[in-house]
Amino acid sequence: MKQRIYEIVWRAVQARSKGRARARGVTLVEVLIVVAIIALIAGGVAVFALPQFRKAQVKTAETAARTIRNAVHQWQALNAETSCPTVSQLIEEKQIDPGTETNDPWGSGYTITCPNDEVVVASMGPDRKKDTEDDIVIPKGASTEGE
Repeated sequence: MKQRIYEIVWRAVQARSKGRARARGVTLVEVLIVVAIIALIAGGVAVFALPQFRKAQVKTAETAARTIRNAVHQWQALNAETSCPTVSQLIEEKQIDPGTETNDPWGSGYTITCPNDEVVVASMGPDRKKDTEDDIVIPKGASTEGE
């Protein structure tokens, strides 16, 4: 009789632990649903964030070109020159802070030209090709041709 009671109790304990083990697990379907939701959120972020990132790169390039253009104007006034300095010359002569990034957001250098006593600073833009539609030119609409 005692043996029978132990068997019944032992089976009950085993059945309970099996039920708990099943309840603690995560099914493959649940995992796939979570992964699908995360993928949808990531895709939505990419669709909206990427164009904003590209716009920010263009604005950064324009701001840096304006900064370089102002430094050229200051350099010309200090040196009584009408010629164009290079970016490295502006850094050497402390018109631009040495820690300032002197490349555009796409890794290309800015070009400085001085046609007709006007200072034009240009970047090749996102496509890194000269004289294309996406070039950044400060002042806008100016020609990037040299003197």
